[in-house]
Amino acid sequence: MQDRKRLEEAIANDERIRGLTDDLDTLFELAREGEDVSLDIDRDMKRYGDLLERLETAMLLSGENDARSAIVTIHPGAGGTESQDWAEMLMRMYLRWAERAGFQTVVTDRLEGEGAGIKSVTFEVNGENAYGLLQSEIGVHRLVRISPFDANARRHTSFASVFVFPQVDDEIKIDIKLDDVRIDTFRSSGAGGQHVNMTDSAVRITHFPTGIVVQCQNERSQHKNRDSAWKQLRARLYEYELEKKREETRKTEDSKLDINFGSQIRNYVLAPYRLVKDLRSRLSLGDVDRVLEGDLDPLMHAYLVWRRTGKTAGDGKDGPDGAGE
Repeated sequence: MQDRKRLEEAIANDERIRGLTDDLDTLFELAREGEDVSLDIDRDMKRYGDLLERLETAMLLSGENDARSAIVTIHPGAGGTESQDWAEMLMRMYLRWAERAGFQTVVTDRLEGEGAGIKSVTFEVNGENAYGLLQSEIGVHRLVRISPFDANARRHTSFASVFVFPQVDDEIKIDIKLDDVRIDTFRSSGAGGQHVNMTDSAVRITHFPTGIVVQCQNERSQHKNRDSAWKQLRARLYEYELEKKREETRKTEDSKLDINFGSQIRNYVLAPYRLVKDLRSRLSLGDVDRVLEGDLDPLMHAYLVWRRTGKTAGDGKDGPDGAGE
């Protein structure tokens, strides 16, 4: 059924391209005859360009796990409330992007910060190509702004790390021995009132050989939380094995750098000027608010082109080795 859906979508896209091409040919013919159709041409050219960019992005997603759904975790760096607030801003940005892109999201674990923000969050992004697109977000994100928590209105720099794992379905067998795990139950935390859970429904699973710990507390049912935690653990173990293979060919990985200066993949500057710049593809965007509202498609597309061709969004001469300068 999934293969059929992909084929039907490919046929539909081909028909859309043919239809838009015919419409543009007609508009250009009318323009040659002297009619004022410039607004119609601008509108259809934008639709045509947007469609082609989406199709190019889909063609760039050819990795083994790119078509899978994703599990995203966000952790703030050093800096207390500042970094915790930045981590929550990133979570909101990704959830809004997922909503715009038509993905379904489920927050499986969220640890509130002290005063503001979050100490950590894990959520699922369910839909085709979610993992392939979100790979562009793996790494450290740096924010520069006038702090809303500083009475002297000084400029602060905050860091948060984003990790993305592919969701492992039942077709891929991950052998987990029960002797290698410990399952703990506890009461889920919340904002009080009706959100307080009076039973031990939250579930935490610890995998001893790897040290991986996952937990889920968003459901009131312990069974649902347990199923979600097992799904997270299978995904984490699958990514763990892939990571070991990657380490055989390279010693360092950008996404595993310290959450501080010099290790970021993207800068978000709100003061003294406003700019979002990806340090790999070198794509720069001036509309920071639009990016933080979830418009990540240009950044994701530029990353996928950079990953495939080694060309940046700048002069096109710098490959992966020089993109972080």
